[in-house]
Amino acid sequence: MIMNNTRPLDGITVVSLEHAIAAPFCTRQLADMGARVIKIERPKVGDFARGYDERVRGMASHFVWTNRSKESLTLDVKHPKARQALQDLLLRADVLVQNLAPGAAARMGLDFEALHAVNDQIIVCDISGYGEGGPYETKKAYDLLIQSESGFISVTGSPDAPAKAGCSIADIAAGMYAYSGILNALLLRARTGKGSRVDVSMLEGMVEWMGFPMYYAFEGATPPQRAGAAHATIFPYGPFAVGDGNTVMLGLQNEREWAVFCEKVLNNTSLAGDPDFASNSKRVENRERLRELIVQAFATLTISEVIQRLEDAQIANARVNDMKDVWAHPQLAARDRWTKVTSPVGDLPSLLPPATNSAFHARMDAIPALGEHTDSILTELGLSDDVIAQMRADGAI
Repeated sequence: MIMNNTRPLDGITVVSLEHAIAAPFCTRQLADMGARVIKIERPKVGDFARGYDERVRGMASHFVWTNRSKESLTLDVKHPKARQALQDLLLRADVLVQNLAPGAAARMGLDFEALHAVNDQIIVCDISGYGEGGPYETKKAYDLLIQSESGFISVTGSPDAPAKAGCSIADIAAGMYAYSGILNALLLRARTGKGSRVDVSMLEGMVEWMGFPMYYAFEGATPPQRAGAAHATIFPYGPFAVGDGNTVMLGLQNEREWAVFCEKVLNNTSLAGDPDFASNSKRVENRERLRELIVQAFATLTISEVIQRLEDAQIANARVNDMKDVWAHPQLAARDRWTKVTSPVGDLPSLLPPATNSAFHARMDAIPALGEHTDSILTELGLSDDVIAQMRADGAI
C-alpha cells in the first residue's frame, strides 16, 4: 500500500533544449518520477515533432507520447534577452538535457565546463548521434540512419530485403541511456556534492543492443541471417499461419519442448524422432520442410484452438496483435495500466510507466500547449509583466 506520494525526483528541476524523440523520451521519464521538466521551444513553431502528424485529435503522435508532465517555455535562444533568461534558469536548475545539432550548445555557452563554472551542482546530459570527437562527430543522425550504421538493419527483415524497426528504436535506446545516466549522475552528486556530464551517443546505444549478433559473427563468422519475424538461429520460433487466416507466434527453446510440441500440438509423435529434426541446428537447417508440416497441422484450426494446444503443452506463444488489439489488450486492462492525461485537445489515454514502484504513484500530468508556461516561468525569474510583454513584442519569446 502506498503510504504517501513522495516521488524520487521531487524537487529536481530539469531544463531541456530538446526536439524529436531521444531527449524528450528521456525527460518525460524524469517527469514521470516527479522532476519538474521545463521544455525550451522555439517561439511560434516549437519542437518540430509537434508537426510530424495530426493523428491524436490534431496533435502529433510522437509529441503526445514523449511530452506529458512538462512545462513549455518559448525562447528564441539567439535573442539576448531570451539567452539571459535561459542562463538565469540554468543557475537554478539541477539538470540540463540537450540534443541540439553537434556543437550548438557549446557555441551558446551551454557546455558542461561553462555551466559548471557558475553552477557546480548542475548535471549536463548531451545526446548526439555519434558522440563528441571522431570523424562522424558532425554527421547528421536520425533514427533510421543510426539503425543502418549500427548494423541493426543488416540483421532485420526478410532474406531478400532488410527492414527497419517499426518504432524509433535508436532514439529509444539513446533516451533510455540518457535517463539512466542522469539518475546515476544524481546519485553521484548526492555523494560528492558536484554535478557531472553525461555523454550519450545514439550509435553507441544501438551497438550495445547489437551485442548478440555481433558476437555471433565474431572474428568474421557468418552473421545471423535475416529471418523476417522468425528467429534467425532457433526453429521453430516465429510466426505460423493458422487456418482461420490469423497468425500465431510460438517459440521452442529445448529438446524437451520439441518432443512435447510434436505430441500435444502437432499430434505427430513420430516427428520427434525424425533425424532431420533431431536438434535445433537440424531444425534450422531443414526449417522450410518443418514449416510446411507445422502450417499443415494448423490448417484446420482456429487461432484460439492453436493457442489452447500450445498453452496445454506449455509452449510459449503469442497472438500477432495490431495497434487496435494492443489498445484493448486484456492483460493491460486487468492490471489497470491505463490512465488519462489532459492535453490541449482534451483527455487522452496514457500507459503508466512500466517500472511500477510500491511507494509512490508516477506523475501523469498534462501535455503542454506551445508556450503555455512562458509567462509563469519568466515571472518566477523576477521579470515584470511589462518586460515579458516587451520580450514577446521583440520576438524573444
